[in-house]
Amino acid sequence: MEAIQVLYEDNHLLAVNKPAGWLVQGDETGDEPLSNWAKAYIKSRYNKPGDVFLGVVHRIDRPVSGVVVMARTSKALERMNRLFQERKIQKTYWAICAQRPEPFNGHLAHYIAKDTTKNVAKAYDQLSRRGADADAKLGELDYELLAEIDGRCLLGVHPLTGRPHQIRVQLAKINCPIVGDVKYGFPQPLHDGSIALHCLNLSFEHPVLKTPISISADPPRSHVWRPFLHLR
Repeated sequence: MEAIQVLYEDNHLLAVNKPAGWLVQGDETGDEPLSNWAKAYIKSRYNKPGDVFLGVVHRIDRPVSGVVVMARTSKALERMNRLFQERKIQKTYWAICAQRPEPFNGHLAHYIAKDTTKNVAKAYDQLSRRGADADAKLGELDYELLAEIDGRCLLGVHPLTGRPHQIRVQLAKINCPIVGDVKYGFPQPLHDGSIALHCLNLSFEHPVLKTPISISADPPRSHVWRPFLHLR
């Protein structure tokens, strides 16, 4: 597994480039989460005694890589949560698909419901208000075709909402499953269990300093990403 790269840190925030395979927060697997790594990093770097405060602001899925921002104070956590809730965070992802989207650029809006027992989401074009989609919530994103190399398409994706597995299920809905994402229709997994989805950038107003901040993370240097790295 790749080493964790610190992208940004101050007295209020810590941002890292999460390698695919890491959980952001602990779950029933008992595997070491990114949040524990971050607490240990802060404790060691700043020689802090006792427990270290570290608030998880948002999560990206375990097989996904890229920018994750955490809060070092309760004030920053509360304000970052509000920024996400009010959709004041600009999010840019890169996704590699084997199919070219039609049209090349577009806006997707689906109602997304998650089956927590199976850890899988489903996207609906419309709500019936009955059955499996009763708890579905609107998910929206914009996408654009950035490049096509050796039969693989690189999409820039800008989610406007933060629904479970949103990018994965919405791209699959338009017959563009993400490379390696067998859960949502890609025929075979990648060797390391990752999927070709990466949180490239988060931009927002700093929750305490009130200055613009833009945090970017390079995609993995694996064989699936390598043909597109020159586009950074």
